[in-house]
Amino acid sequence: MKILIVEDNLELRDLLVRSLEKERYIVETAADYASAHMKIFVYQYDCILLDIMLPDGNGLDLLREASNRGMRLNVIILSAKDSIEDKVNGLELGADDYLPKPFHLSELHARISSLMRRVNKQSVGAIQIGNVSIDTSTFTVSVDNKPLDLGRKEYDILLFLANRKGRLVEKQILAEAVWGDYIDQADSFDFIYAQIKNLRKRLKEAGSTIEIKTVYGFGYKLT
Repeated sequence: MKILIVEDNLELRDLLVRSLEKERYIVETAADYASAHMKIFVYQYDCILLDIMLPDGNGLDLLREASNRGMRLNVIILSAKDSIEDKVNGLELGADDYLPKPFHLSELHARISSLMRRVNKQSVGAIQIGNVSIDTSTFTVSVDNKPLDLGRKEYDILLFLANRKGRLVEKQILAEAVWGDYIDQADSFDFIYAQIKNLRKRLKEAGSTIEIKTVYGFGYKLT
């Protein structure tokens, strides 16, 4: 899962990055309004942690523009301004949650997990598709209750597709979600093809009833 942290405080931003990467999230950052604007309206994120008071603008304006464009963002506002007006404005503009600073990292992790469960309509800690079970609390996969050993990126790809079961996922979006926006520098998608090939092989050998289908010229679909 890919998270964008919009936060101008370097110390807090670095702390959040380290904490979320330990939870195996793909994490990107923006230190000001301009860079946040570029990332939000170019790339896709599963969750955005958004500070309101930025050195060159107001985070609420990003929510306002996204709403005007008809975009659905999954946003948790992180702000030192713990006012009722800011909370109401943020929620009315489409934010999903509001966490005043200072906060405990454990509470932030819990709110991110809760938001992702609501968005993906998951039960706590588990996704079941066919005879494949993905335990998101332990980052493990089993087929017919037998453990399936997957590499880190194979697991991340499977989880991303599982959360979008039956939907076409474009190669670019999958690459950004699993590898981050640095994939702009990649010459090809060969690294995705290799991981998909290995994942399919492992699922087939384990007797999985799910299939990752290729939609040529577009991307992939888990059925």
